[in-house]
Amino acid sequence: MRNSLKTYFSYSTKFERESLMPEEPAPRRLTLEIERKDDVTIVRCHGQLVSGLTDTLYSNVRPLIPVTKRIILDLSDLTWMDSMGLGTLVWLYTSARAAGCELLLLNVGKRIRELLGLTNLLSVFTIIGEHGVRL
Repeated sequence: MRNSLKTYFSYSTKFERESLMPEEPAPRRLTLEIERKDDVTIVRCHGQLVSGLTDTLYSNVRPLIPVTKRIILDLSDLTWMDSMGLGTLVWLYTSARAAGCELLLLNVGKRIRELLGLTNLLSVFTIIGEHGVRL
C-alpha cells in the first residue's frame, strides 16, 4: 500500500511539472518596416516593444526625426509593450517635438491603449485611426 501511494505521488508531481509553463518562453523580437512618402515616414512595428528590444525602435526612428516632418508609428501588430517600451515612445516623442517633427500613433491596440491610459500618456500622444483621422 505504501508503494502505491509513493508511485501516485511521483506521478502527480510529474504531471504538475509538465502542465506548468513551457521551459522556453515565446521568442521576443521586434521588427520594423519603414516607408517614406514625401515628408511622412510610416514605421510599422511587429512583435514586442519590451526591455532588451527597445533600442531597435529608437536607433531606427531617431535618425529620421531631423529629416521628416511627420512620423507615424503603426502599432497594429505590436503584441506587447512594457515600461521600457513606453519610455522609448516618450523619448521619441520629446525628441521629435524638440525638432519640430510630429510623432503620431496609429492603430493602438486595447492593451497598449490601457497602458497609455494608466500612465496618463494617452492625452500626450496624438492617436490617429486607420484613415488618418485623429482620435
